[in-house]
Amino acid sequence: MSYIVSTRHVSKVYKGKEVVSDVSLNVARGQIYGFLGPNGAGKTTLMRMLLNIVKPDSGEIEIFGELLKPTSVELFKRIGSIIEYPVFYEKLTAQENMELHCEYMGLHNKKAIGEALDMVKLSAIDGKAVGQFSLGMKQRLGLARAIVTKPELLILDEPINGLDPVGIKEFRSLFRMLSKEFRMTLFISSHLLSEIEQVADTIGIIQNGKLMDEVTMNDIRNRNTDYLEVVTAQCKQAVFVLENQLKIRNFRVIGEDTIRIYESGIPQPEVTKALVMNDVSIISINHKHTSLEEYFMHQIDGGEKYD
Repeated sequence: MSYIVSTRHVSKVYKGKEVVSDVSLNVARGQIYGFLGPNGAGKTTLMRMLLNIVKPDSGEIEIFGELLKPTSVELFKRIGSIIEYPVFYEKLTAQENMELHCEYMGLHNKKAIGEALDMVKLSAIDGKAVGQFSLGMKQRLGLARAIVTKPELLILDEPINGLDPVGIKEFRSLFRMLSKEFRMTLFISSHLLSEIEQVADTIGIIQNGKLMDEVTMNDIRNRNTDYLEVVTAQCKQAVFVLENQLKIRNFRVIGEDTIRIYESGIPQPEVTKALVMNDVSIISINHKHTSLEEYFMHQIDGGEKYD
């Protein structure tokens, strides 16, 4: 497999604390890679290192098959990025900010600017200074600036911050389109796990600076994730019925009122009938699938492989 980004044992220490610790990850060409972790886990620091903004204390970074060095300059013409909150010339318009960026990048194509602004739905605000933009509008402009040169690699740190639900849906569609039609590789961090679940091909989970797991979304979906969830106020009595009458062993009690049954082959009506016949009051009973959020929480809570 061809990797567009690879890190090998990368670490970074700030004020005596290792904020990125021995991280080795691989981003395949043409994929959308979701980079997940709690606040302070090291996501932004690693992304800054990929962009040569911050230098690693140890380890190596390879981008486009080239070892990243302090003198690496040309390869960044092939990369677009948003890191934290995008910064602009506040008194200039979106068009003027884009023109300055393109001049800096050596792109002399005003048509490309219009296309990028159209993609992020900012083509109708020509005369408005960026200082008057909402946070969501600045995020849109930040993405337009990142994609205007049609880069091979997009590095996006929380790109949907400040967007309303319509904007989030539009960005989701745009990310898919950039990946499929323009063959861009996207490396995206986000705290909205449900959004990453809908667009990512692969995810990496970082916690306390350490990469806990790197796995494809297909693998997560295929890991025996079907289960039957029973919610009842009589949890102990329900467990007794499951174990002694239905002979079910593969289940888990969540909190005080929820039981997840992982054994396949036990029909839902049979479970419902047994519980009701034993005077167990059922609040709800449903077939469910393990979500990315559940997988993520399992990783950062226990750090063990999910199976």
